[in-house]
Amino acid sequence: MKTLLATALLLTASTGACAFERKDWLDDYAALKTALEQRYANLAWFASPQGGVDLPALDKRTRRLLETAEDESMAKAALSAFVSGFHDGHFSTAGSVLQPKIAQPLTLPKVDYSRLNATQACAALGYGPARGAAFSLPFESLPGAVLEADGLTRAFRSGVVAAPDGTRIGVVRIARFRPQDASPAACEQAWSERQAKGEMSEADVKPVKQAANAAWLRTLAAQLRHFQEQKVAAVIVDVGNNPGGNDTGDWAVRLFTGRDVHSARMMMSAAPLASMYFDEQLDGLRQAQKEQDPTPEAQAMLEQSIAAFEARKAGIAARGCDLSWAWSEQRPWQPNGCSRLIDAGYASGQASHLPPKAFGNLKIASSIYWAAEVDDLRGAWNGPVYVLTDGGTGSSAEMFSALMQDAAGARIVGRASAGDGCGFMADAPPVVLPHSRLRYRMPNCVRLRVDGGNEVAGVTPDLPVLPAEGENDRERAWRLLDTVAADLRARGAKP
Repeated sequence: MKTLLATALLLTASTGACAFERKDWLDDYAALKTALEQRYANLAWFASPQGGVDLPALDKRTRRLLETAEDESMAKAALSAFVSGFHDGHFSTAGSVLQPKIAQPLTLPKVDYSRLNATQACAALGYGPARGAAFSLPFESLPGAVLEADGLTRAFRSGVVAAPDGTRIGVVRIARFRPQDASPAACEQAWSERQAKGEMSEADVKPVKQAANAAWLRTLAAQLRHFQEQKVAAVIVDVGNNPGGNDTGDWAVRLFTGRDVHSARMMMSAAPLASMYFDEQLDGLRQAQKEQDPTPEAQAMLEQSIAAFEARKAGIAARGCDLSWAWSEQRPWQPNGCSRLIDAGYASGQASHLPPKAFGNLKIASSIYWAAEVDDLRGAWNGPVYVLTDGGTGSSAEMFSALMQDAAGARIVGRASAGDGCGFMADAPPVVLPHSRLRYRMPNCVRLRVDGGNEVAGVTPDLPVLPAEGENDRERAWRLLDTVAADLRARGAKP
C-alpha cells in the first residue's frame, strides 16, 4: 500500500513538472515585447534616460527570472514584475482567457426608455451616489472650517477653511472627472424636462447626458464664483485620490483662470487603432460642416481640420519603425523620431485654443475645440489656485493637474501623482499571449507637457507636503494650509 502511494505521489509530481514548459513562457515574453514595440504608446519614453526606467536591465532581469523559474507561479510573477517595472498605471494585466465560451449567448433586449421614469432612467445610465466625495485630507475638521456643500446632495464637497495664520482659503473637491459619479439630480432634471415634451427613446440619452454634464460644470463654476464673492485669498482644488474620468479634466481648467489656456499636444500609437480615432474626429467635423450658414472663417477652419486628420490617417504607416532597440540601449526622448507615435492634435481636439464664442456657433467650435463647451464658465475663479495631488491622482486628473500647472499658473501641493498619463483614446482589445493566455492592456496615447516631457512621468508638486512620522491626516491638512499661506505671503498675494 505504501509503495502504491509513493508511486502515485511520484507520478503526480512528474506530471506537474511536465506541465510547466519554460520555453512557452519565454516565447510569451518575446510576444509581449513585440506587442509593446508595435502598440505601446509610452515605450520610446521609458526607453529614454528621461523615462526613469532602465529597460535593458529590466529585460535582463525578466529573462533571468524566466530562465530559472521552476513553476507557473514563478513565471507569472516574473511577467508581473516586468509590467510593474514600467510604473505606468494604464499598462496592466487584464487577467487570462480561461473562461468558457457560451455556446448560445442570450440576446439582451435594449433598454426601453419610454417605460422609465427619470429615477429609473438615470440609474440605468450609470448615475449614482458620489464616490470619494470627502476631501482627501480632513479640512472640514480644522478650526474655523465652514462646510458649504457635502458633495453628496450637491456635486463637489466645498467650503472655506482658515490657515494657521488666519488666511481664508476656499477648498473644492473633485472626486472624479465623471459627472455620473455626482448626484443623479442633474440627470433626473434633464430627463424630466425632456420627457415632459414627449415619449423618451434611445435618441434622447445623449442630450440628457450632455445636459447633466453641463449642469455638473455649472455647479463647479458657481462654487468658484461664490469663493470670489467671499474674497478668499486662494482656492485649493482637491484631486487627491481622483482616479480620472473623461475630457472634463481638460475643460475644467478654464474655470480656474482668466488666462488663455492651451491644451496639451497629444500623440497616439501609429497603429490601426489610431485610424479609428481619426475617423471619429473626421465624422464629427463633417457633421459640423452641415451647420447652416457657417461663416467663411468657420468653413475654412473646418476644412483645415479635416485635412489635418486625413493627413494623419494617411501617414500612420510612415511612422512605423523598429523599436527593438529599447531592450538593449537608451536613446533621448524624441517623440517625432523613432517612437511609433503620430500627431493626434491636442487634448482638446484639433485646436489647442479658440477664443470664446468662436464662429458664433457652438457646434462648429466644439467639433474643432471640445473645451468650447465651457465658454460661458471661463474664469469663474481668477485668483491664486493650488491643486492638491497624491499617489491616487491619475489619468484625466493628471491631465487636469498638469494643465493647471503648465497653463493656468496653478501651484501643485501635496504628493506626486500616480503616473498614469494619457491612457486610451481608442478602444482596443487587450494583447493575449499565445501560451499562457495572459492579457494586457496597453495605453495608446501620449500627452506632452509644456517642456516636451510625457505626462506618464506624473505631476511633481511645487510645494511638497509629505506624510511625516507621528503625524495624522488632520495634522497634515493643517500643515498643508500653513504651506499654502506661506507661499501666498511669499508671492505677495492679498486676500
